[in-house]
Amino acid sequence: MRELNKYGWNSSLQQQKQKSNFAELPHGRIAVTHKTCYDVITEDGLLSCELTGNMLYGREPSEYPCTGDWVILQKMDEEKGIILDMLPRQKALYRLKTGTVSEKQAIASHIDKAFIVQSLDDNFNVRRIERFMLQLADQNIESVILLTKTDLGFDKDEVERALKHLSVNTPVLYTSVYAPESIEQVRKFISKGETIVFTGSSGVGKSTLINALIGEQVFETSEISDSTGKGRHTTTRREMILLEGSGVLIDTPGIKVFGVTNDDANSLANVLNISDFEGQCRYADCQHVNENGCAVIAAVENGQLDADVYESYLKLRREAQHYSASEYEKRQKGKALAGVIKDMKKRGYKEL
Repeated sequence: MRELNKYGWNSSLQQQKQKSNFAELPHGRIAVTHKTCYDVITEDGLLSCELTGNMLYGREPSEYPCTGDWVILQKMDEEKGIILDMLPRQKALYRLKTGTVSEKQAIASHIDKAFIVQSLDDNFNVRRIERFMLQLADQNIESVILLTKTDLGFDKDEVERALKHLSVNTPVLYTSVYAPESIEQVRKFISKGETIVFTGSSGVGKSTLINALIGEQVFETSEISDSTGKGRHTTTRREMILLEGSGVLIDTPGIKVFGVTNDDANSLANVLNISDFEGQCRYADCQHVNENGCAVIAAVENGQLDADVYESYLKLRREAQHYSASEYEKRQKGKALAGVIKDMKKRGYKEL
């Protein structure tokens, strides 16, 4: 018997369940996402579940269940079940699906806090951290920058300068699995009942760090590659585990390319800490490109705003605008197709 409140079940979720047509059936939380099925934690244990045809074909791919989602299911036997419904998703981490311009993919949901993991070696990339933070801000998920492998040696002053615009509002933790006190520091950021996610690019040491947090070898890890000097990617699926006496932890696969889907310009300005400059521009609709009286450009010219941060702002804004335009176009095509199908059904009905 599992106590689902340890996995985040609460009265608010219970109220949402009562609105479902399947409210009388058991519920559970998705712990592992496979290609065609899901491992779901229920009061009666772990079940391997598939989706009903309605769930599979009646939703957009971005609306398919993901790790962390709460679902309602029908048990088939002691080990298997079928997912019939999903409770409204909250605070989800999305990414732009590889190879698409407007299709987003849910990575994890019902997240309270996200640790953006970066290693202090050649993998360290501030621009990548900005992308993760922008996505998290879209869902109002609290973010923490977690830097690993301090034992390899690094220039802390240089790192702090690179993160200056992000660390104003976001905690930055320095860790090494060889320094137990640094792992305890991370543990203190995880409150009881919280759902946290570890995300970052491949080879930054997420799985090794998580194993150190748990105190046992739960996730597979690999040694540093002799040819590249970087950690090898090991996690290939999104997986949720319970931290004893603490919160719920979700590990995610390393992400090489993280396309943004957050098209909120204010959110971007806040993440990159340039909103104060924006408020001083002469024109309220200033695009911060070549306008006279632009306080953002002036801040770059007088050294108040780092030029690389400014360039990142423009690039991320272009990406977000492109996503927004592509998403709008996709919706319009969908509406047009729905209209054609509706018209065809009417004609078919009349002919009958």
